[in-house]
Amino acid sequence: MILVTCPRELPHLLAEEVRALGYTVTSVLPAGVEIDAPYEACYHLNLWLRTAHRVLWRVGSFPARTAQEMYDAVHTVAWEEWIPVDGYLSVISSIRTPSITNTAFANLKCKDAVVDRLRDVHGSRPDAGPRTDRSVVFLYWHDDTCMVYVDTSGTPLSDRGYRKHPGKAPLRESLASAVLMSTVWKGAGHVINPMCGSGTLAIEAALMARNIAPGTLRSNFGLLHLLPTDVKAWNEARMQARKQAHQRLPEGMQIVASDNDGWVVDKAKQNAIAAGVGRDVRFTVCDFRESPLPRLPKQPSGHDIVILNPEYGMRLGVESELVETYAAIGDWFKQACTGYTGYIFTGNLQLAKKVGLASSKKTPFWSADVECRLFEYELYSGTRRAEAEAPGLP
Repeated sequence: MILVTCPRELPHLLAEEVRALGYTVTSVLPAGVEIDAPYEACYHLNLWLRTAHRVLWRVGSFPARTAQEMYDAVHTVAWEEWIPVDGYLSVISSIRTPSITNTAFANLKCKDAVVDRLRDVHGSRPDAGPRTDRSVVFLYWHDDTCMVYVDTSGTPLSDRGYRKHPGKAPLRESLASAVLMSTVWKGAGHVINPMCGSGTLAIEAALMARNIAPGTLRSNFGLLHLLPTDVKAWNEARMQARKQAHQRLPEGMQIVASDNDGWVVDKAKQNAIAAGVGRDVRFTVCDFRESPLPRLPKQPSGHDIVILNPEYGMRLGVESELVETYAAIGDWFKQACTGYTGYIFTGNLQLAKKVGLASSKKTPFWSADVECRLFEYELYSGTRRAEAEAPGLP
């Protein structure tokens, strides 16, 4: 059984991704989906999923009420078939059970069960510590239900490997992909991203438009430190994924990213180059109101978007100073962005009210512990709105 985890509010998008890859979703959970598929499916999932954090393979499930019961059960798992005895092991967990008040203690007890089993079998044991770039065991223990998994991702999939310069309070790559998937943009059409910061939204858009598997951007995965992995089959899957990438963006499509800070734009360019899409994103240093807007045809496709992730006034900026910024975004939407669909991703719902436009859709997200919304604005001209309301008129 495979468990793929993701942030809150994203399981429905993750489920769509998994189904699009040809797998059957057996359960949609509050923070992930379950898939009934063979171990080799983990290769494909790690390479292609954009909204996922971890791809976990379940190796044991049992009831446990105390730390000793958990230790005893975990010790029965044939870890010698999974973990190299000369490797490095870490344990991560999700624990909500009455007998445990210290998660670190439970992790230590689980780690002891694994290494003690390996010592019993081999006479030696692997090193252990906090690093998640080698063999990783995930312990799920809620109430009396205990399950253990090996983590085939290791470092979370949201860490693509291209963001050498994260900037201030950047969007996680998986969240940026989820935000884009929640817009009217479906891989073709212009993407305009003022206030681009580290460039994550623009870069993820380019990866999606060119069908670049995000897992091909990094070399290390947890599965490479697990004994059942067929390294030859993994390399073949990775090579095949690379062959499926498009050489360029869809014809006529532009991705434009801008920021008023030249240093920030330079770092965003470097991130795009590291992601292999440096030629696909047009970077500009300017105020958001001066962002280049490709001209749209008289009958827009409906898939061209302008998307901003302005400061929230929590981690960055001062809320009172941002009122004017949010109001200016609304004015710019009305005056310059006709024909596009506008989006604002923010964690400050009070500031969002200052935009001064009625949103057509509000999609909830979480960015770490901050509740956020993606606000959608239909930026039609007066003529187009009238036609939409009375389609039968000549």
